[in-house]
Amino acid sequence: MRYLAIFPIVFSFCLKAQYTRGDSLRGMQNVNRSWWDVLFYNFKVDVNITDRFIKGSNCIHFKSLTPSQTMQIDLQDPLKIDSVVFHSGKCEWTHEYNAWVITLNSIPKPEDSIVVFYSGKPRPAKFAPWDGGFSWKKDELERPWVGVSCQGLGASVWWPNKDHQYDEPDNGMAISVTIPDSLINISNGNLTSVISNGNSTSTWNYKVSNPINNYDVTLNIGKYVTVRDSFVGTKGNLKIEYAVLDYNKNKIESHLKKDTKDMLSSFEYWFGPYPFYEDGYRLVETSYLGMEHQSAIAYGNKFKKGYLGTDRSKTGVGMLWDFIIVHESGHEWFGNNITCKDNADMWIHEGFTTYSEVLYLESTRGKDTANMYVIGLRKNIQNDRPLIGDYNVNNEGSSDIYDKGANMIHTIRQIIDNDSIFHAILLGLNKDFAKKTVITKEIEEYMIAKSGKELAPVFDQYLRTRNVPVLEYKINKDKLQFKWTNCNRSFNMPIKITVVNKEELWISPTIKKKEIALQKGIRTITIDKNFYVVSKTTSKI
Repeated sequence: MRYLAIFPIVFSFCLKAQYTRGDSLRGMQNVNRSWWDVLFYNFKVDVNITDRFIKGSNCIHFKSLTPSQTMQIDLQDPLKIDSVVFHSGKCEWTHEYNAWVITLNSIPKPEDSIVVFYSGKPRPAKFAPWDGGFSWKKDELERPWVGVSCQGLGASVWWPNKDHQYDEPDNGMAISVTIPDSLINISNGNLTSVISNGNSTSTWNYKVSNPINNYDVTLNIGKYVTVRDSFVGTKGNLKIEYAVLDYNKNKIESHLKKDTKDMLSSFEYWFGPYPFYEDGYRLVETSYLGMEHQSAIAYGNKFKKGYLGTDRSKTGVGMLWDFIIVHESGHEWFGNNITCKDNADMWIHEGFTTYSEVLYLESTRGKDTANMYVIGLRKNIQNDRPLIGDYNVNNEGSSDIYDKGANMIHTIRQIIDNDSIFHAILLGLNKDFAKKTVITKEIEEYMIAKSGKELAPVFDQYLRTRNVPVLEYKINKDKLQFKWTNCNRSFNMPIKITVVNKEELWISPTIKKKEIALQKGIRTITIDKNFYVVSKTTSKI
């Protein structure tokens, strides 16, 4: 999660975006990245809260695909690489923008490792999680409360890695965080040990068993208390942990538990098993609103219903549940289980996850309520630019990836016109693309094949243009005449209408005028509101 409508972050895109070489170095699978595949990260960091200074290392285990001796490691200013050790010897490097190209001192083995040591004062978050980095905060009792958020900005804002979503560590990672021993750290995966270092610090060691995208890696430092619970799910007993500041412990039972378990029941039905049973599910209270940190969901909704106490849909429905629990947890399936290779395809994360809110409501409040909610979200859509961004430059598309993305999926569900098939597609996506990185084309082709519907023109219209199709129609002498406008020439989406006697009909408009016969005397029709289109009566077609 990064952009949502309650915050009026509006950009002007009158001119085509201009990119630098730094954008390409960050966003492209270049020759210094593509020859090696990350197998495992062993990441260690020492956090000096007083000086807001960090230092640490990352041992990167990798597989050589086509061996080379130049390797790009990403680390953002003002952090600096102090040294790099490979095969017991130190390496040299060149530094350009936030890319550090390491010259290996020998030819890598088929499977090998390199250790990168680094230090510095990491960028402070300006407006977490939207403009991220380290959040150096104090809790209500003026005690240290530290967190990090970096989606879009990149994990290299606080630790050295291959900072591109296409390559996740196949075998997971180890995370070790050293902090003052008066505080607690919560990270991803399972806590394996806490070691007292004898110098007023302790090291908190976590192990992540599954692949994890880099921006999901996290730390949360503060006066936490953890309450353990469990959920009997489709793969057995799922460990649940709620980690909150100590003075909020009573809010776990009163606020967090019900929505969490309702969410897990709903999403396991719609999407299949929670993807990370081995690592457990955890909600962690944070000073910022939220983020889908894998197995350690950042929760900053202040124990309120809705979105910080507001309803994004403006229907009243959004106040019935805790938005952050549901939305950020939805990303465990779409974003963490299925991850887009390039940020340009971020609609895959946000469109499906926003639609997970709709499905949660359908599970808990019924289909009519869920439909009301997703239709209400249309008020937030700007239609400023396409949902798909520019590739190879770390560029997301429009912030409409949330609400327009969800309404596109809702529209496709209507076209499929069979909830059993639609449900099977959601289950299949999370099974067939489990723990993989994908591109838009793969998702499109999968949904087309499994639905048996001609969805390519629909995807093209809603993903690659900013135009909302307009259905122009008129009733002339007991005939309904209609066509699509404000759309691509190939756009041919069928749509459901209702006539006065409540009879439902399907029509198949194109950009050319078509007509069908109506019963005598019919003068009005209703367009099914579940399709995200504009309808317009006209005197001439």
